[in-house]
Amino acid sequence: MDNDLDAISLAAKNERLAHALSDARRKLVNMQEQIDALTSPPNSYGVFLESHMDDRSADVMVAGRKMRLSVSSTIPLGALRPGQEVRLSEALSVIGALGFEQAGEVGLVRERLDDDRVLVALRADDERVVRLAGPLLKADIKHGDAVLVDLRAYVATAVVARSEIEDLLLEEQPTTTYDEIGGLGPQIEEIRDTVELPFLHPELYREHGLRPPKGLLLYGPPGCGKTLIAKAIANSLAQTVGGDRAYFLNVKGPELLNKFVGETERQIRVIFQRARERATTGVPVIIFFDEMESLFRTRGGGVSSDVETTVVPQLLAEVDGVESLSNVVIIGASNREDMIDPAILRPGRLDLKIRIDRPDAEGAREIFAKYLTTDLPIRADEVAKYGSVGNAVGQIIETAVQALYATDSSTAAAEVTYTDGQRGTLYVRDFVSGAMIAGIVDRAKKAAIKDLLAGGERGIATEHLLRALSQEITENEDLRTGADPERWSRILGGRRPIVAARPLRAEAIQ
Repeated sequence: MDNDLDAISLAAKNERLAHALSDARRKLVNMQEQIDALTSPPNSYGVFLESHMDDRSADVMVAGRKMRLSVSSTIPLGALRPGQEVRLSEALSVIGALGFEQAGEVGLVRERLDDDRVLVALRADDERVVRLAGPLLKADIKHGDAVLVDLRAYVATAVVARSEIEDLLLEEQPTTTYDEIGGLGPQIEEIRDTVELPFLHPELYREHGLRPPKGLLLYGPPGCGKTLIAKAIANSLAQTVGGDRAYFLNVKGPELLNKFVGETERQIRVIFQRARERATTGVPVIIFFDEMESLFRTRGGGVSSDVETTVVPQLLAEVDGVESLSNVVIIGASNREDMIDPAILRPGRLDLKIRIDRPDAEGAREIFAKYLTTDLPIRADEVAKYGSVGNAVGQIIETAVQALYATDSSTAAAEVTYTDGQRGTLYVRDFVSGAMIAGIVDRAKKAAIKDLLAGGERGIATEHLLRALSQEITENEDLRTGADPERWSRILGGRRPIVAARPLRAEAIQ
């Protein structure tokens, strides 16, 4: 029995010893691997260019030298792509495949030469022909695109999103329709006849030798719907002739200006190049320049830099140049049309000039009806008083319009003297805009919500709209212009110059 116990004890000791030896051996192997790694020669890197399957070799750019190197059997040679980084052994054999370089020089594409080469401009207009890396071989590389160039091998590895261009070029599919715009029926009809007919009936225009207009200018006071009309044009063209698709390039004019000489002109070229590319597919393209006077003001009138002396000619060259602007319509919007260079406004460039004026009382009713509809909650006593929700909404709107267009002390804004010596009084009705009406309705909705939360009845009532109207008049920036007659003239659109003005304090509307 004792012999059996001794045998068992010895076996256990042998097993523990075997485990200890195995663990020691494993540690020695790990230490040897670490020593080998620390003492191994460094690896170098190169950029793969082309493979040769016959002798399993590859052309690799190494430190500015093009070399033909052998490739390890563990590397799938057929899967390597041009521009891909590879790891090299001490003997300069390809022993590892990596990704594509993510940092380098940024170049602007001037021209795509063939399937795998492009002409790019680097800094200081240094032009180079570079190869396209694997991911870009099937990419839609266009003129003006920014690409990342690996200067070790002159390979373009990625397209760089230029935020300053993309932000300026808001490329969108507008959903605004003409039905959403109130008070501008005659102007919309004239615009549709001018812009849409050439797309709907091109054969008739060719038969009559009539050239489609290149563009139009929407001018008038701020907040009266110029941008809405431009979006509605793009949407209407998409629905009628664009197959439910049209491009609306919304150019943010003030942000386009750049302190570097020639940069603004380059961005204008990119904008028109982008428009031409989109238009070649037969889809209508709208280029919308908002605040147009900020970019294309009259040459020679600059105080410090006179940047318009080069920016204006660049636009004229794009509009009148040898490259066709087929399917492209230029729309400019401005509330200071007097500051735009006359060369841009002449016939043949911006052919149609439409004034988007402040709405009259009938127009204001239409605009109110766009924002104050029967599907909104209307207070029960208003519905009971007028018999139905529709009648109540109509009466609320009518009350608001009468208060807004009244000519009494509640809406008096200023006493003015015109250049012909005549005197007159300006009222709130002279400063009404679609944006102002939208703001009044929004204030009324907020007031109705606050009354409901305070324990009042649910729904919008006449008192909410009148209260909102009074607040809007008090806070409206147009009505706090001081005594500067030039500013008052500008608010009125410059139709009747003012030489003197005395602001009046409007009374609260009841």
